[in-house]
Amino acid sequence: MEWILAIIVGIIVYTVVSWFMQKRYLKTLSEEEFRAGYRKAQLIDVREAKEFENGHILGARNIPVSQLKMRINEIRKDQPVYLYDYNGLLSGRAAGMLKKYGHKDLYQLKGGFKKWNGKVKKKK
Repeated sequence: MEWILAIIVGIIVYTVVSWFMQKRYLKTLSEEEFRAGYRKAQLIDVREAKEFENGHILGARNIPVSQLKMRINEIRKDQPVYLYDYNGLLSGRAAGMLKKYGHKDLYQLKGGFKKWNGKVKKKK
């Protein structure tokens, strides 16, 4: 029983530490802040292709988090990177990968695409 408690405590500690570390390299922006800066940045939707086709922020490129390592060279290091997914969870993972490859100017949309009220493009 004690080892189960130790595992649970370990998972909680890891999650909290990861969250605080992420705050050091990934800035979460409100929709207004995101809207103000994404046109001067690389706007990347990290959801899978089917989700992207069902609707995405106008001007976004789709680089799913599952393909990010293979496609890392498509993302420039000298420009800010604005990331989003459906609810804000995958973009944090994507930012961690980008940081490992030397990207520094990383932002994510608070609440993800489901909270977005701006222009959306859908595949017909």
